[in-house]
Amino acid sequence: MITSAPVGPPPYPPAPAHLPPAPAAPARKRRAAVAGVVAVLVLALVCGLAVAWFMTREDGGPLAGRPRVEDGAAGISYAIPGGWERNDKGGLINAFTSSVAMKRTASDARTDDEGGGRTVLAGRAGGIPQSSLRPQTERAARSNAEFFYPDGRSTIEESRATTVSDRPAHTVVLKVNDRQGRTAHLRMTLISVDDSRSAFLLGITQPAGPAERREVDSVLESASLVQRSSEADFR
Repeated sequence: MITSAPVGPPPYPPAPAHLPPAPAAPARKRRAAVAGVVAVLVLALVCGLAVAWFMTREDGGPLAGRPRVEDGAAGISYAIPGGWERNDKGGLINAFTSSVAMKRTASDARTDDEGGGRTVLAGRAGGIPQSSLRPQTERAARSNAEFFYPDGRSTIEESRATTVSDRPAHTVVLKVNDRQGRTAHLRMTLISVDDSRSAFLLGITQPAGPAERREVDSVLESASLVQRSSEADFR
């Protein structure tokens, strides 16, 4: 289902064309026009405050109050832990629509050589009946494990039904062992957004210590659904 490797973040969409300037208002209508402008500015301020709240909202949990990724293409939102950043250095392949990862530093070179790190990727898919969520999620999780660890062996540690914003979802946790004796933690949540589309979050951790696992898990657990800006976002 989803077997392509992430190579960077999604490209930014083109900026919309500027609207033509409005015609000058007649003198007798200027007072009404000024009042209208003030009303618009007040509304914009209120909307701005609402957006600021929405971008940092969280219903609770370890990532409460953290900035969030608002992925309109996938129709989901999720929190960014401290010390993480959105991956905005290139273009994601079609399987993924956004991603966040632990910030990398020069001291991380040895860990990188050993295949270490923490990352979460989001994406979208077609409609999935609730009865098919479990097998589809398990299949997709194993497929990703095989791609990212082609020489490894994966074992399902957890497979359970859940909900995201009151929509049916399923979470699968895999333990992955590679031939070098290293262990990775892969967690995938697949959400039935509506009858025609689904969304997912995929978290990968290596090394898979308890603290690292909890951090990646908390990102997936912070997920909520958001309204897409247009139907074109999902094409």
